[in-house]
Amino acid sequence: MTIVAPRPSAHTPEAELEAFRARLDPLRMPRHVAIIMDGNGRWARKNHLPSRLLGHREGYRTVRRIVRDAAELGIPVLTLYVFSNENWRRPKHETDGLMALIEQAARNELRELHENGVRIRFVGRRDGLSESLLREMDRDMAVTAHNSRITLNLAINYGGRVEIADAARRLAEAAARGEINPADITEDHLSACMYAPDLPDPDLLIRTAGELRISNFLLWGVAYAEMWVTPTLWPDFTTAHLVEALEDYQRRVRKFGAVVNA
Repeated sequence: MTIVAPRPSAHTPEAELEAFRARLDPLRMPRHVAIIMDGNGRWARKNHLPSRLLGHREGYRTVRRIVRDAAELGIPVLTLYVFSNENWRRPKHETDGLMALIEQAARNELRELHENGVRIRFVGRRDGLSESLLREMDRDMAVTAHNSRITLNLAINYGGRVEIADAARRLAEAAARGEINPADITEDHLSACMYAPDLPDPDLLIRTAGELRISNFLLWGVAYAEMWVTPTLWPDFTTAHLVEALEDYQRRVRKFGAVVNA
């Protein structure tokens, strides 16, 4: 018999959210929080489940709660690492299942996210994704384009090195057309060619499951992000963990390479 530990509720009670908000300084909230959601497969093994996909489904439950509560806590932008370019190396049954889960989630969550003022964005390569998923992604972005409570930026078929290469290619093409002198290219030009140049760079990068690596995630944007790593597997990640990360962020002094006087 498979025994799985009781899961946290998908809805955090308002009294608990109010207590969380009281612990945070609203003037020092990060503008952009990015999360590497790691540990779904390990969670499935830990709970003796027959498939890693069951871990991914439980991770989806966590996503629903964290997106809702991030908006309640006042986080303007939340980027989630959903599926990387490298994830295609996994067994086909797993990648097929993940793609189906992503499309199902995009379809099922649209109404609630829209009603709660969430603007949905997607970053990553479109090639390799199914036409039905692309249609759903485009629909979600169009329906929620004018929402402003929180931007949910989903990295799907995404890789940081590929993003930088794509940006460099766009600049090279502009130079070939005579629109820009290569000698005049600056960091600002490259930033403007990234997948989501209108979003601020991440201030806080959270990684679950204890791994101490960036895993090709937002390489350009996280240059000066504060990192917070927890051994907690993603399906077990709660709003309390998120608040702990935010509290730690608010205690830090961000120098951006400069010297800050005591």
